[in-house]
Amino acid sequence: MNEANPLAPYAEVIGDPIAQSKSPIIHNFWLEKLGIEATYRACHVTPKALPEYLTKRRNDKNWRGCNVTLPHKLAVMDLVEDPGGLKQSIGAMNTISRTDDGNLFGTNTDAGGFLSPISDLPLEKQEVVVIGAGGAARAVLFALSRLNVGSVTIVNRNVLKASALLAHFGLKGRAIEHGAPLPPAALLVNASALGMAGQEPLTIDLDGLPDHALIYDLVYSPLKTDLLRAAENRNLDSMDGLAMLIGQAALAFEIFFGATPPIEHDDELQALLVT
Repeated sequence: MNEANPLAPYAEVIGDPIAQSKSPIIHNFWLEKLGIEATYRACHVTPKALPEYLTKRRNDKNWRGCNVTLPHKLAVMDLVEDPGGLKQSIGAMNTISRTDDGNLFGTNTDAGGFLSPISDLPLEKQEVVVIGAGGAARAVLFALSRLNVGSVTIVNRNVLKASALLAHFGLKGRAIEHGAPLPPAALLVNASALGMAGQEPLTIDLDGLPDHALIYDLVYSPLKTDLLRAAENRNLDSMDGLAMLIGQAALAFEIFFGATPPIEHDDELQALLVT
């Protein structure tokens, strides 16, 4: 890997803000382990600058693509091609790739990344709570719709928007506002930005959850969120955002660089991410 080589392939993660992203650590770790001369970096892109950013990258033959994080996962769908029909299905994109002739295509690796660490859990017919109704929540709901889960409760400020998402994904359930009592769900997923560094805190009462519930916080900065501390206080099983982050990154890495990440080094990678 040689960051000084201006002709080396590169990929990016874009968002606003972006300093908290751990994606460059993950991708550059894999690139180094595989001996691939390429780089992966963070790029701060505001909503206003998003169209211009994509126009410039469209003409950059060294640019392999980008991951898309808050707040661009919905807006980017109107700016790139959508061969998989994501606009009608998940309704969010988190990965953009470039063809040799300069066409930009969008896909979504969040759903697969979310499912990867919980694929063995017996969630069929189980109740689930999802916090949030943005791009990450859409990927989570899409994934849940494929698992034949039971009732899904979405916690969101805008209950009408959340209710519409349930209908869109064909899920039975309801939408509630923050502060309303939670149902006895087997899985609670924070798919919002609440609790992330620089964002509003997430305050939630977990008393309504059973002792076997799993708390899955997709936030990874900070790694130990207030939600995970609350789960710890209840002696509930929990999972931090690194699981999904690494899972979705692995799928994107193959798209960008045409290579499978060296999962035999996962322990080393996770140690690097928590330092």
